[in-house]
Amino acid sequence: MTAFKAACVQLNSGNDMDANLRAAEAGIRSAAADGAQLIMLPEYAALLDGSGRVMRENSHPEEQHPALAKFRALALATRTWLLVGSLTVKVGDERMVNRSYLLSAAGAVTAHYDKIHMFDVTLPSGKVIRESSAYQPGDKAVVAATPWGLLGMTICYDLRFPQLFRALAKAGALFLAVPSSFQRETGTAHWHSLLQARAIENLSYVFAPAMCGEHPGGRMTYGHSLIVDPWGKIIGELGTEPGVVIADINVDEVLRVRGMLPSLEHDKDFAAPDLQS
Repeated sequence: MTAFKAACVQLNSGNDMDANLRAAEAGIRSAAADGAQLIMLPEYAALLDGSGRVMRENSHPEEQHPALAKFRALALATRTWLLVGSLTVKVGDERMVNRSYLLSAAGAVTAHYDKIHMFDVTLPSGKVIRESSAYQPGDKAVVAATPWGLLGMTICYDLRFPQLFRALAKAGALFLAVPSSFQRETGTAHWHSLLQARAIENLSYVFAPAMCGEHPGGRMTYGHSLIVDPWGKIIGELGTEPGVVIADINVDEVLRVRGMLPSLEHDKDFAAPDLQS
């Protein structure tokens, strides 16, 4: 199968998990009704609050997570492959992982990825976010099999680390997923440029389902879910409101571009730079 329809569902999740799951279900069912075969949700799909305490209180061990069970049932009901951008999964009394799941059309978990890079930053406004205070970082890159080819899994802040994306593409990924809750301040400046750069550098489709709007705890996210082709062209985009964007994906386009510009084969090992005076 060399062609399929991919969809990004843009959400405005808050701290009411039931309401968030209803909104996600509506987006998934809408995308499936319009022919999408791979449907992707943003980071923190089931719950988003700026308070680490609230996020911890609403996290669950994987085997007991109500949102994962809901999404598995939805994948089966709609007969679609579903990327759950991320859920907060409890791994200890005080720690969570920010975990992305790929679900098959049979509702099975076929792969999961724990966000590697923690968003420990001071925004231009002075707002401080320390993701590492609540989350345990992952330590393994993940490439997952789909019916159309390999998918490289990342989450949000990973976008700023091109070496991860290069490793995924070198491992055979034709598609790169970047489910995000990108902050509005940084999104305005960097979102489009970074996503297009990752597509161009790795000659891959990039799927970036995003959160949008204002969220409890003072979070404001940028929206603008994007689908970018291997030449860096934006072929699908949403604005700042919840919605669904669908694009036709052609695996042969990845192979065509990589054959024309085989930069993935041209990487060279080199020594670390020396300071020369």
